[in-house]
Amino acid sequence: MIQAIVTSILFAMSAVSAGRTTRLLGAGTANLSRLVLATACLALWAHTWGQGLRGVGLPWLFASGVIGFGVGDLALYGAYYRIGPRLAVLLCLCVAAPMGAIMEWLWLGTRLTGPQILWSSAILVGVFAALAPDRRTPVPARARFIGIGLGVIAASGQGGGAVLTRKAFDLARHAGQHIDGGTAAYQRILGGLLLTAIVLLIHHWRKPPAATQEAAIVEHPWRRAWPWVIANALFGPAIGVACFQWALAVAPTGIVLSIVATTPLVVIPFTMLLDHERPTLRSLIGGAIAVLGAVALAYK
Repeated sequence: MIQAIVTSILFAMSAVSAGRTTRLLGAGTANLSRLVLATACLALWAHTWGQGLRGVGLPWLFASGVIGFGVGDLALYGAYYRIGPRLAVLLCLCVAAPMGAIMEWLWLGTRLTGPQILWSSAILVGVFAALAPDRRTPVPARARFIGIGLGVIAASGQGGGAVLTRKAFDLARHAGQHIDGGTAAYQRILGGLLLTAIVLLIHHWRKPPAATQEAAIVEHPWRRAWPWVIANALFGPAIGVACFQWALAVAPTGIVLSIVATTPLVVIPFTMLLDHERPTLRSLIGGAIAVLGAVALAYK
């Protein structure tokens, strides 16, 4: 499970970088720019040392990217604006684990053992305890309803994309083919990049120019944003997703997603360092429960 643990660390670093780029460039531009840069990096790997666009799993990985990178991330960025990053990430990562496990059970017949279900549940309980929203900062009912719906859609995209990735690896294995994590991430990100670009083009075409200038209030936003864009692309859709694909190649979806669900907890030390935030006692207790669950799950 070391692959999934490394993934959670990389995703946490990507999340911090994404917060900075979103504030400077706007959600749409930040999301598309990281996908473009990550695609370039992954293409270099896949067409030089990997399998490029070959393999029986290509259609499934491309579809996984459309659902995970495309639908999932677009919904997640929409949830950020309505219910805030804590609840949005909580919904996406925690709900994705049981959703992915159920989808894989119904489709691929992969069953989890009793201890695996127990420790996966412990991770989700710990994450919920650490990141449950504060009642002292209420969100308007309509925005909360829409935000929760988008968060559930993001979780469905994350879980469904992971199951499709598992299907791709199964087909490749039965065909006697090998897909490394970098190549799988490249084939997958192409679907997400295509859908994201189409959605943003439609959005900018339908909106007046004044409504699309999210970063206009920041002087020279790209001058300040480009280091965070690079970090976001490398730690998230490039190296992070490559490790994620590697984890899915060797472990069931429910287990991988449960460990990756600890990502919001890994964010805490980074936000303490960069944003000077201090975790609450509830966050520390929940984090301890989730980490212990992840360690126990790694040995089951």
